[in-house]
Amino acid sequence: MAAKIIDGEAVAEEIKARAAADAAALAKDGRTPHLVAVQAGENPASKIYTNMQAKACESVGIEYELLNLPETIVQDDLLGKVADLGRREAVTGVIIQMPLPSHVDARAVQAAVDPRKDVEGIHPINYGRLFFGTQTVAPCTAMAAVELLMRTVGSQSELAGKETVVVGHSEIVGKPIAMLLLQSLNESPTVTVCHVATKDLAAHTGRAEVLFVATGVSQARWLSYRRKKKAGESPAAPDLTPLIKADMLREGAIVIDVAVNRIPKALDAEGNPVKNKKGKPAMRTVGDVDFDAAVEKVAAITPCRGGVGAVTTAMLMANTIACAKALG
Repeated sequence: MAAKIIDGEAVAEEIKARAAADAAALAKDGRTPHLVAVQAGENPASKIYTNMQAKACESVGIEYELLNLPETIVQDDLLGKVADLGRREAVTGVIIQMPLPSHVDARAVQAAVDPRKDVEGIHPINYGRLFFGTQTVAPCTAMAAVELLMRTVGSQSELAGKETVVVGHSEIVGKPIAMLLLQSLNESPTVTVCHVATKDLAAHTGRAEVLFVATGVSQARWLSYRRKKKAGESPAAPDLTPLIKADMLREGAIVIDVAVNRIPKALDAEGNPVKNKKGKPAMRTVGDVDFDAAVEKVAAITPCRGGVGAVTTAMLMANTIACAKALG
């Protein structure tokens, strides 16, 4: 029997509808939520994200402002700009667009955000609150992944003691997923966190009743290979197959695939991406899990498109509302 495909688009619409109602109530009270995105330099990927943020904010009634700074900005000046946003009463949320210029310490900039306005939930104070279970906000992608799990199982009690494996331990996805899963004193699942140094990954994923995967391994391999090729090296063709194969999954598991890998459909004899009809590299977007094979084995799974990513933007809206409410 084919797996249930977890519909992130539908969940995202519900979250945004709730955010819109809350934003309207705040505006009526004279406290319209106002999110400022800070970007230093021009980055095509970042531009895509800021456009998505602007559209999402407009759709739910949140004021959106993009503070576009030059790539040459020195760190102290950038820190000053972020501090100014903390002092602006009308601003209720701040997000730092990544990547920042290489000469800037990204952690220092994130730590300069007023924790009350930290819509990403990545300020050290907010990480601490997540650890103690007193958080107002948490990293958006981690929240989205756990939200889709909860919508699938129906209640916290259904997770009590379940073998749950998180593959990936980044500060914005893997680690906060683990902390979010462990919030309940008596009904939390049993959580194992795996990473690049994990020995016999299949042994862990194979016993997982619930599996989160968030590594982006395929894309990392492709980008590393491409950099070496551009540098004039002759690297071996990268393994772009999914990290998690179907034989690594437990029958009937719930799989939340967080990754979004943008990789070539195939490589030619010279190791370059094959071209599409327009003469451009033919690319595909996939997760970390072999979706087509997994769907015949597991109970439920998120798709790469319309899964966790769809809910992440909605969670940013929810976090922006939460920060605005907490500011009073």
